[in-house]
Amino acid sequence: MTTYADILPKLLETLQPYAKKIGHLKETTDLVSELGLDSLQVMQVLLKIEDQFDISIPLNNLPNIRTVKDLGQEIEMLLKA
Repeated sequence: MTTYADILPKLLETLQPYAKKIGHLKETTDLVSELGLDSLQVMQVLLKIEDQFDISIPLNNLPNIRTVKDLGQEIEMLLKA
């Protein structure tokens, strides 16, 4: 079973290209305000993550995902389902 500890390094690697403005990503990095992702970039990132983890993130869950940690926990929950 894939755990949050397994997901986090992969997630950080996927998000790193978008972190040019801030340099280093952390679990507390805000996906919108700190990374400066616009809505199109958010959708592109989500598609990459869905492909990478072979999941589908429901759109109604997106308002609850603000940080890298939130996204990792959402992925973990979807992988358990």
